[in-house]
Amino acid sequence: MRGTKLYVGNLSYSVTSEQLEGLFSTYGEVREVRIIERKGFGFVEMSSQAEAEQAKEALNGTEFEGRTLTVDEARPPRAKRRSGYRA
Repeated sequence: MRGTKLYVGNLSYSVTSEQLEGLFSTYGEVREVRIIERKGFGFVEMSSQAEAEQAKEALNGTEFEGRTLTVDEARPPRAKRRSGYRA
């Protein structure tokens, strides 16, 4: 793993940033939590690669708030493609 930012998928829509921060803080210092509203996923940034790796290994596939979490290293955002013509 190269980064400190984790993708967290299959979140319950009722999960708050505070709950997610509490879950991940067991594995180190949480720098930032961002939940994408009504999409069921979010991102957690840890303070080091080692902490991010530890959290990923410990939490991927575990149950949280009734859902089985998917935790993986976050990928960089894709460039948006333009479609159509501009006149």
